[in-house]
Amino acid sequence: MIGIRMTKILRLILFYMGAVVLCVPPVFVFVWMILTGLKRAFKHRLSPEFIFTPTLENFRAVFQQYNFFRYLMNSLIIAGLATGISLVLGLPAAYSIAKYRQGKIGLMILVARMTPFVSYLLPWYIIFRYLGLVDTYMALTITHLIITLPMVIWLMVSFFEGMPAELEDAAMIDGCSRLQSFLIIVLPLVRNGIATSAIISFIFSWNQFLFSLILSGPRTKTVPVAVYNFISYGKIDWAVSALPLP
Repeated sequence: MIGIRMTKILRLILFYMGAVVLCVPPVFVFVWMILTGLKRAFKHRLSPEFIFTPTLENFRAVFQQYNFFRYLMNSLIIAGLATGISLVLGLPAAYSIAKYRQGKIGLMILVARMTPFVSYLLPWYIIFRYLGLVDTYMALTITHLIITLPMVIWLMVSFFEGMPAELEDAAMIDGCSRLQSFLIIVLPLVRNGIATSAIISFIFSWNQFLFSLILSGPRTKTVPVAVYNFISYGKIDWAVSALPLP
């Protein structure tokens, strides 16, 4: 009994040690990012330090002088549209692949997702420029579907495959159609998978840089592109350069 108890305690200790090791790097980066935003410009030329007089002038200048709120809204609209459309199209597709064992279609979707995004860039740009859709929400949303739609499909296939088929059969015996069974029975059972797919798709769409850099413009510039503008040749504007140095 003592040996079993010691083994459980050791496993628990190792588990929490592993959790700490995995959590410390991202938490440190996040804290460092916040501290960087709270420093004045001249502080970034000195050695790293954690004791300083914080200021909110950097954040105020970013939103007032650089219209960063508009870039946030652009990213929110594009990522939200891409995620929503991906769920509407991807959930039935994933259900069909899982229900009817359409492995070849799933493989084609996986290959499309694995293809480097840069290979899509030139055709998309030529098409959207010809149609006059460059610097529009429509163009960016369509291009982001290349990222989000396959992700939703492949994440949801596993959830649909793990769902008992007897529940659908019982619903259809009670008079439900295939569509009613899918909407009323299936989707509520896989709501955790839907939430997971939506969150991951939104994050990947929000962080997409390449498509936004080429296809966006003054009206649809997103946050990653706006942040990239603070990097110039031989310099990174850690604090807003418009602020006077003390």
